[in-house]
Amino acid sequence: MDNADKIAMVERYVEAFEKGDVEIIRSMYAQDAVVEDPVGTDAHHGLDAICAFYQGALGAGAKLRLSGQARCAGNAVAFPFHVVMPGMQIDVIDVFEFNDEGKISSMKAYWGPDNLRKDG
Repeated sequence: MDNADKIAMVERYVEAFEKGDVEIIRSMYAQDAVVEDPVGTDAHHGLDAICAFYQGALGAGAKLRLSGQARCAGNAVAFPFHVVMPGMQIDVIDVFEFNDEGKISSMKAYWGPDNLRKDG
């Protein structure tokens, strides 16, 4: 998987949130993937658990806005963005690791209370 493919996955991820489409998310992840969001909390294991997690975020109206360039290294891409929801914004850095089939095998989201801003 080359860097252009990794960056295209980041763009597809943003698109999934823009469209509120969990099926886009489903198509991006490996069946046995793991999501830790934020790092330090209980991980979501497997495609069904991951899609249920994302359905909650999409249902809350979360949208993503990239806030810097993606960085590619090895089988991974890291990228900074804002999660924008009614009344709040979270500044996040996600790291996707990819398997040999080009699917996300691991996603880790780095953010904490200091990265949360309430509007109004």
